[in-house]
Amino acid sequence: MGTHVFSCVEICAGAGGQALGLETAGFAHAALVEYEREYCDVLKANRPDWNVLCLDVRDFNGIPYKGVDLLAGGVPCPPFSVASKQLGAKDERDLFPEALRLIGEIRPRAVMLENVRGFLEPKFADYREQILSEINRLGYTASIKLLNACDFGVPQLRPRVVIIGISKKEEGVFIYPTKGVKKTPTVGEALYSLMGANHWKGVDDWAARANRIAPTIVGGSKKHGGPDLGPARARKAWAELGVNGVGVANCAPEKDFVGAPKLTKEMLAVIQGFPVEWNFGSKKTAACRMIGNAFPPPVARAVGEKIKRCLNNEQCFDF
Repeated sequence: MGTHVFSCVEICAGAGGQALGLETAGFAHAALVEYEREYCDVLKANRPDWNVLCLDVRDFNGIPYKGVDLLAGGVPCPPFSVASKQLGAKDERDLFPEALRLIGEIRPRAVMLENVRGFLEPKFADYREQILSEINRLGYTASIKLLNACDFGVPQLRPRVVIIGISKKEEGVFIYPTKGVKKTPTVGEALYSLMGANHWKGVDDWAARANRIAPTIVGGSKKHGGPDLGPARARKAWAELGVNGVGVANCAPEKDFVGAPKLTKEMLAVIQGFPVEWNFGSKKTAACRMIGNAFPPPVARAVGEKIKRCLNNEQCFDF
């Protein structure tokens, strides 16, 4: 894919899901902008060399970063989430206008913005078209597609909308990735070693039962949600996999444990596509929110690799 080191500025970086995936794809972050202090601390703890700017994106000046290869970000999803009021552009948390401002200031070679599936609902058609039209007006060929995390090795049903903008000055054509190179593991396969860390006798039977991918992990918000696996419907789906979704455990089941185990925050992170070593801190509620609201790194990596191929003017098709 060439030896050029691709530069990236990321807004609304969260706990690093998208950043980690893009790093793996070969992007070096010139800056990561994140508003919440706990998230900033996680980013700095895991990647001390990253330039983490802990501030409101509304106060971020993109001009010093003009000309980077990629502007990326996962703008807040509550304005479009079915778990919220879906106020769209009327929601004060809608940061699409800031993303558009920064595209104009930075003039990157490519843009990558992700959001929830609810962004594709008919009620947001006009706003969606407005955003895509503005990206086009700024000099980019814009496209939008729904990607499912389970197609990229993430053991979870997690659809995410990904908007891509490629500068019209580029010769390459962007093609969305359609699948990962590896078979997606089941929950049992993904969590087997973590669940059996304390030599639990029942781990084999549990793994055989947990023979499907997980339901979507719910992150919750500051006002709602705690260290658990979501509302009643989600907990029922987890129960079918042999998992107790009412709460999150501090550690794996002990040797003689009987019943349905709870997941630890480390297990949740693996289900979201993070490596085991990614540290979300000691607070379970905060960690669950960070993990549940993150963009799965393997999906970000797959998209990032396609962006690189496009910017390198290589063949972008899947084989």
